Amino acid sequence: MRIAETVTFGGSGLDRHAALRKDPASMAKALESGCVLPIWRGKPLIEIDKPYWVPPGHPVLAQAEPPVFLGLDEGTARFAADISDWSPEAGIDASETGFFDPSVQKHPALPGETGFVELRGVMTRLTPRDAELIATGKALLQWHRSHRFCSTCGAGSEMAQAGWQRVCPACAAQHFPRTDPVVIMLVTHGNSVLLGRSPGWPEGMYSLLAGFVEPGETVEAAVRREVLEETGVTCGPVSYLASQPWPFPASLMFGMRTEATGTEIRVDPEELEEAFWVTREELVAAFAGQNPRIRPARKGAIAHFILRNWLADCLD
Repeated sequence: MRIAETVTFGGSGLDRHAALRKDPASMAKALESGCVLPIWRGKPLIEIDKPYWVPPGHPVLAQAEPPVFLGLDEGTARFAADISDWSPEAGIDASETGFFDPSVQKHPALPGETGFVELRGVMTRLTPRDAELIATGKALLQWHRSHRFCSTCGAGSEMAQAGWQRVCPACAAQHFPRTDPVVIMLVTHGNSVLLGRSPGWPEGMYSLLAGFVEPGETVEAAVRREVLEETGVTCGPVSYLASQPWPFPASLMFGMRTEATGTEIRVDPEELEEAFWVTREELVAAFAGQNPRIRPARKGAIAHFILRNWLADCLD
């Protein structure tokens, strides 16, 4: 797919400079002249649709975990720091409820127009570089929060290589950031596409089927297995379309396409609330907001990207 990397969080050419991570002295010097993106409980600090970078030593970083190095952005060293231990002032809504958290948390040491916001709410308004930096930082910090202990011996592990590794001081085991491979598939049959919805999604929202790749499985096999398990639909050949880093919390979405060999659907209620075939015409109406039954996948998600380009016949 020629336009694959135009997907949200697609590659922006960020220089991740892996060699620099291995040199603590150079890394410390880079931090002195670099800038840091604070992230609170998965929410990046945003100012009018842009990440708000602060210098090292800024008061907002007073309770921060050690920063992780994201890369060099036009010569500037960019870092992210987890400040999840900070507690918003009394009276500020810090809830995380439902499919999407609309609340904004403001820090007293920061300008009033800045706030910690749900990334889903701003991801389509970010530049490709800002989107890649935030996605990288969010995923890395989440990994550190959920992998504080060595999976080999259970001892507390320590951050290394500027945040791109954890090392166990007890058994010397090395641990690296985790990315979970997920297939998300455009399943078509003639002029129709297979859509489904999971329990708990916003009313009317439907998307492409998706599922995690299992150990010892190819992405092609995962596509056929997931579609069969969730809907009972069998599929033929599978081909690749595009990929998308998806930092919710740390997946890599493999966008695939396949043609169904039949149309009968038998939904697995443990996986899906509903699934059905939608014609191109019905989907066009849904994207235009004129289909009373269907709301398309959220803008910025690879499902929205694939469906929009399928409608425009731009998947080659």
